[in-house]
Amino acid sequence: MREVVIIGSGPAGYTAAIYAARADLNPLLIASSVEPGGELMKTTEVENYPGFPTGTMGPDLMADFQAQAERFGTEVMFDDVTEVTLKGETKVIKTGGGETIEAKTVIISTGAAYRELGLPKEKELSGHGVSWCATCDGFFFREKTIAVVGGGDSAMEEANFLTKFADKVYVIHRRDSLKASKTMQQRSFDNPKIEFIWNSEIAELHGEGKLEGVTLNDTETGEKTNLEIQGLFIAIGSDPRTGLFEGQVELDQEKFIKVDGRSSKTDLPGVFAAGDVIDPTYRQAITAAGSGCVAALDAEHYLADHQ
Repeated sequence: MREVVIIGSGPAGYTAAIYAARADLNPLLIASSVEPGGELMKTTEVENYPGFPTGTMGPDLMADFQAQAERFGTEVMFDDVTEVTLKGETKVIKTGGGETIEAKTVIISTGAAYRELGLPKEKELSGHGVSWCATCDGFFFREKTIAVVGGGDSAMEEANFLTKFADKVYVIHRRDSLKASKTMQQRSFDNPKIEFIWNSEIAELHGEGKLEGVTLNDTETGEKTNLEIQGLFIAIGSDPRTGLFEGQVELDQEKFIKVDGRSSKTDLPGVFAAGDVIDPTYRQAITAAGSGCVAALDAEHYLADHQ
């Protein structure tokens, strides 16, 4: 029987592991066999994580997280969780490799995936002009012409933030009206650097090695036009990886795990959640790491109270 099992290997999972290991809880962290390390493995330069004045690479940062967790005694298993039973005092986790693990507490830190447009070259140009995070990458687009795809609050926030750096920001939306709140809409309409392209979707990305432009498809007429841009920010939402936990822990309307206030406590005793899987708003490595710390401390207190 394990004291703590952590499912997920991004900044939240590894920070939870560091704290749990230092509390002598001998945590087992189950990282994915396919995509260990979370979303930071897909990024290139990370310049906003404290302690790295010259920046670091996403994969290097995650390798350091893992090494630190293992140094204090975390066991890392590269396998995929296929089934969980979280109700009841003993939690049961089954993996694709055929392991069945019992635990007193479980920390869920499976993250969330940015929604992609699903276009050829999208992955190839990720980090080379195509981005899902203005806060992370906006700085690299000083005096450039860029575009944001989306019509919700997050798309408007990204567009307005990016005008601090870029000379011109196009907002590309497939309809003729926005889903964003009236306040965010007005702020965007009033910004002289933002121009809206309505009833349009991106049909194609252009560029070898870096983004040079896109082909737009008019959703009403089918007419195609080319737009020269150096950056494209995709803000069409994100999907939390919570399929495994549906019907067990309480989820919100968008399928993020609900926790109690600023804690990591789910509606099930002994089950905690941390990182992007509980956070549709901030979605930063540093907030995920802080959240992982909270989850480990909550699990430690729970175990102390249930000896």
